[in-house]
Amino acid sequence: MTALPVSVVIVSRGRPAALDLCLTGVAQLDHPAFEVVVVACPEGAAAVAARPDLPHIKLIPFDAPNISAARNLGIAQAAGEIVAFIDDDAVPEPLWLHHLCAPFADPSVAAAGGYVRGRNGISFQWRGRSISADLREEDLLLDTPGPHLPDLPAGRAVKLQGTNMAHRRDLLARMGGFDPAFRFYLDETDLDLRHAADGHRVAVAPLAEVHHGYAASARRDADRTPRDLSEIGASIHAFLLRHLPVEQHPAVWAAQRSAQRDRLLRLMQRGPLNADDVHRLLKGLDRGWQDGAARPAASLPAIGHSPSPFLPYPGHPGARRVTLSGPIWRREALRQQAERRAKAGEIVTLYRFSHTALYHRVRFNPAGYWEQTGGLYGRSLRSANLLQFYRFSARVRAENSRVSAARGAVGKFALHRP
Repeated sequence: MTALPVSVVIVSRGRPAALDLCLTGVAQLDHPAFEVVVVACPEGAAAVAARPDLPHIKLIPFDAPNISAARNLGIAQAAGEIVAFIDDDAVPEPLWLHHLCAPFADPSVAAAGGYVRGRNGISFQWRGRSISADLREEDLLLDTPGPHLPDLPAGRAVKLQGTNMAHRRDLLARMGGFDPAFRFYLDETDLDLRHAADGHRVAVAPLAEVHHGYAASARRDADRTPRDLSEIGASIHAFLLRHLPVEQHPAVWAAQRSAQRDRLLRLMQRGPLNADDVHRLLKGLDRGWQDGAARPAASLPAIGHSPSPFLPYPGHPGARRVTLSGPIWRREALRQQAERRAKAGEIVTLYRFSHTALYHRVRFNPAGYWEQTGGLYGRSLRSANLLQFYRFSARVRAENSRVSAARGAVGKFALHRP
């Protein structure tokens, strides 16, 4: 079956280095038909303009702190049948679009979401969840590989993550896209409930993976310590105005405020915040709640067709998968070889293991290759035994097997200990 053309929309503000890394990862997507649409602030636009693949990118300047408005600009320029979204501080696995778009072979599917790996590159930050109008979340117990079409009770919706989701473009455009009243929080959740209210089917594709870095922003530090909670308070109020009877608002707000307070107290115990910070942030949350009353629900105008044709991005369709591996003292030679092979168009995974039991970490190197480090006897999956007894080559095979569904299987081109 011919793959549906996909528009990958990336919104970026104040994080040009993260955006550049994200685009380097997107450049390695193994998918036959996709375009890249970037909506960025001046710094981000300058980073895109400096890239050699600029002629293959639709670049839209936008500098307002409103991710919903920015995404709508991206949708307006998207010419694909599917619109996929990824955050600027995330990097997709090479087969991300392959898995994320597979559910759309069923014409009844309106949207789909994947899984998100956290900062160590291995543990999941996000899997499948559902949500209700009173903001109660529940895990979806889904088996890999999927995809799945969860059958949820009335009042619940599949909760998608903005950094890893896709929607049918025509349907999303008719719905008016994202509500600009949600400037960064609950924006996709509002859309999730609108999908559910209209009876749209939403899929979960566990093998559609992205790695999310949680880069610093105007709203949070690099360690996820919040700098301001006012938009969270405003978005909660706007969300409840749209989805829940007003008599239920006080109880839900009390629960949400309590959850935010508990989060701040944990951060204070850990060290990033002090008592004055907690007081200031909670005042901002309460101020935002009051401001949210001025964001009542309104009909969203439909988004028109893209004024520009589909702009195919070259990507890496059918690229060779290469494994490089070796001990830690060969790091420079291995990295140089990994960079050369990535520049040659191969999808490269580099394993560097010390003879220790250190936990493993995975990162996408700006030079365009995946790098996994840790101890030969350490664990990658945090649920595994503390000590793993492997020979070097066996450990490489095991880790290749762990990532192959999302990254692609290594064939005869695997290289070990160059």
